[in-house]
Amino acid sequence: MPPRALHPSGIILVDKPAGPTSFAVVAATRRTTKARTGHAGTLDPFATGLLLLLSGSATRLQPRFVGLQKRYSTAIDLTARTTTGDVDGEKVDEHEPPDAGELETTLEGLRGAVELPIPAASAVKIGGERAYALHRRGIAVEMPVRTMHVHELRLDAYERGVARLDLLVSSGTYVRAIAEALGGHCTSLRRTEIGPFGIDEADAERIIAPAEALARLT
Repeated sequence: MPPRALHPSGIILVDKPAGPTSFAVVAATRRTTKARTGHAGTLDPFATGLLLLLSGSATRLQPRFVGLQKRYSTAIDLTARTTTGDVDGEKVDEHEPPDAGELETTLEGLRGAVELPIPAASAVKIGGERAYALHRRGIAVEMPVRTMHVHELRLDAYERGVARLDLLVSSGTYVRAIAEALGGHCTSLRRTEIGPFGIDEADAERIIAPAEALARLT
């Protein structure tokens, strides 16, 4: 890769729209900057919000950014689960939603360190192959359980079987897994924070200097 691919160097905060994959956003940024480009965590295609991209020589700093905690806002339909845990899957297990008291009791059990299965439609490798690829081919596998840390979990609204939640979670936590544990599926998902970086800062044309971005991690 030619030396110019190392510049510009820095952190780019992007507000991903619903639809494209995170990798499509990375590729579009690479075409614009002409620099090597990486990411510090993806979002599902249906999800929106903050992506942290690393440009040029700053890609070597990826380990410093991938483990940051993240904040999400989500709407969860508690009348049915889906095969993917989100609106892209087929509905299964349709049922009456819980009342407010039952919901709060379940939410309390999901705060702190929780053991939850990783969603079947995820990028985790099972036997050397991505779980979502197996899922698309209709191959059922037993998904591994992961300890996920839910630092904050707030119920903002609950109407007509749809719960709107605000969550602060550890890296590696799947909001779709939380939706599944609640008996529902995500109808919207937006990432609003990655560590000290907020969605209000997102600007695909701004490159934050590596030193400035690293200083904010301390």
